[in-house]
Amino acid sequence: MSILSTALLLFFILDPLGNVPLVLTLLKDYSKQQRRKIVLRECLIGLVILVSFLFGGEVFLNVFHLETEAVRIAGGLIFLLIGLKMVFPSADGSPLFPPEEEPLIVPIALPMIAGPSALATLLVLSHNHPDDQMGLLYALLLAWLVSTLILFVAPVLYKVLRKKGLIALERLMGMLLLILSVQMFIDGIRGVLGS
Repeated sequence: MSILSTALLLFFILDPLGNVPLVLTLLKDYSKQQRRKIVLRECLIGLVILVSFLFGGEVFLNVFHLETEAVRIAGGLIFLLIGLKMVFPSADGSPLFPPEEEPLIVPIALPMIAGPSALATLLVLSHNHPDDQMGLLYALLLAWLVSTLILFVAPVLYKVLRKKGLIALERLMGMLLLILSVQMFIDGIRGVLGS
């Protein structure tokens, strides 16, 4: 398992570029210092949740009597829905996740950073690579760090790329997620048929 390729996969799933407009909308009424504090706090909370799922994934599966293939197929379906939403956004322009009044844990930490697709992916990766937990942790930390930096400099990024640039990047990431979702679904079906 390559740490860099796994980090890239997790980066696509975390989708920080797609979340930039939502973060800017949620935090537009806060000062620059408050925005940075909120983003850092929410990203740290999200990281704690992600790491907990990385190391507690097997326990989670056992408690709820879930098979890895079920999680893999569910993760693939979630990827599919998110990817479709990214490639074909709604006509009214509503964001992927509806904004909340108070940006505490929801929606930045959950589900933007530690979303269902990221959690399902970590469960699958943890199950498929039980002897390389530290490699998975490094990949997760790398993806999280880049995602946090992007969200931290969201106002600057928005000025550079403008709305159309961010939309183009989000559509590209959506296409990659669609491809990954089909692959996860195929792997899940193959696992069910092979068992």
